[in-house]
Amino acid sequence: MAKDWTKLYKKYKGLWVALAEDEITVLGVGQTVKDAVIAARKKTNKTPFLTRMPETLAAYVGLV
Repeated sequence: MAKDWTKLYKKYKGLWVALAEDEITVLGVGQTVKDAVIAARKKTNKTPFLTRMPETLAAYVGLV
């Protein structure tokens, strides 16, 4: 099932975000992956789900 990251995007655009298993709970945020993981490690021992929130939302349709 798709997750709604609208609020996450608005709050964290342009940043790396470490999420819990539910892919909604933010465990850490940073300018780099390392920063996000270090922040997440303060909250959990589990490996977080990492993603980078884009700075802008733009659709891309590729043609070959």
